[in-house]
Amino acid sequence: MNTLNGKHIILGITGGIAAYKSADLTRRLRDAGAQVRVVMSRGATGFVTPLTFQALSGNPVHTELLDEKAEAGMGHIQLARWADAILIAPASANCLARLAQGRADDLLTTLCLASEAPLALAPAMNRVMWQDAATRANVDTLQQRGVRLFGPASGAQACGERGEGRMLEVPELLEALSGLFKSGALQGIDVLITAGPTWEPIDPVRFIGNRSSGRMGFALARAAREAGANVTLVSGPSGEATPEDVERIDVETAAQMHAAVMQRLHRHRIFISAAAVADYRPRKPHEHKLKKHSAELSIELERTEDILADAAASKPRPFVVGFAAETEHLESNARAKLMKKSLDLIAANLVGKDANAQDIGFNSEYNALHVFWPDGEQKLETARKSALARELVSLIAHHYHKHGQHEKNTA
Repeated sequence: MNTLNGKHIILGITGGIAAYKSADLTRRLRDAGAQVRVVMSRGATGFVTPLTFQALSGNPVHTELLDEKAEAGMGHIQLARWADAILIAPASANCLARLAQGRADDLLTTLCLASEAPLALAPAMNRVMWQDAATRANVDTLQQRGVRLFGPASGAQACGERGEGRMLEVPELLEALSGLFKSGALQGIDVLITAGPTWEPIDPVRFIGNRSSGRMGFALARAAREAGANVTLVSGPSGEATPEDVERIDVETAAQMHAAVMQRLHRHRIFISAAAVADYRPRKPHEHKLKKHSAELSIELERTEDILADAAASKPRPFVVGFAAETEHLESNARAKLMKKSLDLIAANLVGKDANAQDIGFNSEYNALHVFWPDGEQKLETARKSALARELVSLIAHHYHKHGQHEKNTA
């Protein structure tokens, strides 16, 4: 599976002769389907011009922390949120030292502090600089904080010496970066996910629906697949692209989604109900298009099938995760749904704007989740749905394995 497809990658470039390799890296990242934003230190611009990376990435290059034009388009906090991963290649000895110290005196170091995305460094420097005690201490500090190091390699260096300190070659960096998105937490486990809205027909051209885009469910399918799961995705009407290596079943109504889920549920160990399923549908859809004959129109509605409750009550029963999109009383409504439907986990979100006026929920690229289970809870702060999905899948995997161990201990 190409885990870089669709990912948002910030490529940081610091001063060093290896910066010429970063041009090819930018191109290869785009060939893999990633979106790339390049951030250059002042020293990097002395080796390769920003114009080169603008042409290769298809995006403006960011160089200044207080660039008014860049701030108007995408401030450093928004850029930090945008990223699925940050890769600094080449990462100079000076870069390692500043990151180890927690410096935030230029755009690149500020982004590293402001982002919750994985941070990876591809060191490139003279062999003596790499072996220096200060550099070794900085490397140890960064690794203890969870920063990944890709390399360095050993071989001929630009200064004419040989030894450890060369930046990894581009194919090696791509492989290492891809590995950031492969957790193996759900390796070989069959996962069934629902996504998108349902459309309940009023007549052949009108329907009752909602504003769900399906982004969250599709992001969960992609994240579960990256975690090693075998994923089946049952989707209502959505324009989202099918994640690689995911089986997709398209449906339109709640009844069709219910049938598709219940037919497949017994083959899956985890069920994630991320779809925004209509609670009601017209009792008798009209055979032909309704005409505007009167000032008022009444449509009799009936309840739709409760997919989540039926899945939780099924035998054998999978590990069941529900969603709750709310406009008020988030915690009380989510906990009530968790208990009433006997769920293992529920991910609740407010629809509208978060505390920073960021659009979240339906039809937004961003979301924030408050996850509840019978004896605990965890907040997942506002992030792009792709990043949030990976956090949620990791949490689901943890509780799924914990649940399985508990069943073994009580058998």
